[in-house]
Amino acid sequence: MPTFDTIDDLPADKRVLVRLDLNSPIEDGEPQDNRRFERHAETVRELADAGHRVVLMAHQGRPGRDDFTSLAGHAEILADHVGRDVGFVADTYGDEALAAIDALAAGEILLLENTRMCEDELPEASPEEKAETAFVETLAPHFDAYVNDAYSAAHRKHASLVGFPLALPAYAGRVMETEYEANTAIATREFDGPVTMVVGGTKATDVIGVMDALDETVDRFLLGGVAGELFLRAAGHPVGHDVGEMDLFDEQWKKNQELIESVLDERGDAIRLASDLAYEGDDGERAEVAVGDIDEKATGYLDVGAATVADYEPAIRESDAVFVKGALGVFEDERFADGTVGVLEAIAETDCFSVVGGGDTSRAIEMYGLSEEDFSHVSIAGGAYIRALTGEPLPAVEVLEAAAKRQ
Repeated sequence: MPTFDTIDDLPADKRVLVRLDLNSPIEDGEPQDNRRFERHAETVRELADAGHRVVLMAHQGRPGRDDFTSLAGHAEILADHVGRDVGFVADTYGDEALAAIDALAAGEILLLENTRMCEDELPEASPEEKAETAFVETLAPHFDAYVNDAYSAAHRKHASLVGFPLALPAYAGRVMETEYEANTAIATREFDGPVTMVVGGTKATDVIGVMDALDETVDRFLLGGVAGELFLRAAGHPVGHDVGEMDLFDEQWKKNQELIESVLDERGDAIRLASDLAYEGDDGERAEVAVGDIDEKATGYLDVGAATVADYEPAIRESDAVFVKGALGVFEDERFADGTVGVLEAIAETDCFSVVGGGDTSRAIEMYGLSEEDFSHVSIAGGAYIRALTGEPLPAVEVLEAAAKRQ
């Protein structure tokens, strides 16, 4: 169980500064609604319904990138999910923001401008340094308490995440609480039966690090995606390298070859590799080929094949716990969703503890009509989920734990 305080411990009638993660895809300059708004709305609604004065902080994009924009549109989307008005001020800790904060009445909600528009926010630094920034020192005196609900950003040492818990009594919101408990379950819970991990996606370095860290916790790994191809390469198959204009495999192989080969050598009995792969045929339709029949890689492989899904399903159905990190194919294209969706359906139908992690993979649940209720937890975190699985510390969680000891 977490050793931080939650909003259950928050005294009544407070002016509360709340950090959310509303980072969203931007299309035509407008933020797109997603699971994060729905999840964070629970914390915001609970605080407002309890009569607190609720001031929200969040980020969007990074300076210099196309998705770096104002949060004005985010306030409207969040208001729809909360069921209350969410005011917005195009300022973070200047006079305009401070006046709006001080004018709030009980139960009212205000969203401040993008935290990453503040110079003090982004550079990674110690909590002590962040607590001494003008951002924190100016804003903190206007509040009674700080709530962090941004688990998906908890691996960052940014001012809005690690500075305020040193300046104010600090608590975890509902998203922080539930994400932390589910994502650390692999290290903290005892399971009676086999523990299985489905690993895929495009970031092989992350996946391999997780496999290495969890070698004594996970009984078997079911591989797909870029990592799956790189492991097939290590096993001697002529795949797992770039073809044409592709730029996914060779650089990651160069970085991770030694680790991949050692993991395969030491845990080969626990690692299941794809027996067939899918690609786009000459007619534009999905085509499949057995891995053993591949003489050279002449095209990009976009999913695992039907035989692989049939091989993976029984392993899932006899598991006591299944953790998912990364998709097995390019599920955004319906032709290449069979692997990812087939595995998710098997998990949904199995009476096991299940966590689907990473924003991209969890999107497949919504896209293909699966129900979140059929999984123990669907995580909205990416980098923080990886950190939790590998046992690396999360700075924003550590400062909440330290705050609980002081309170």
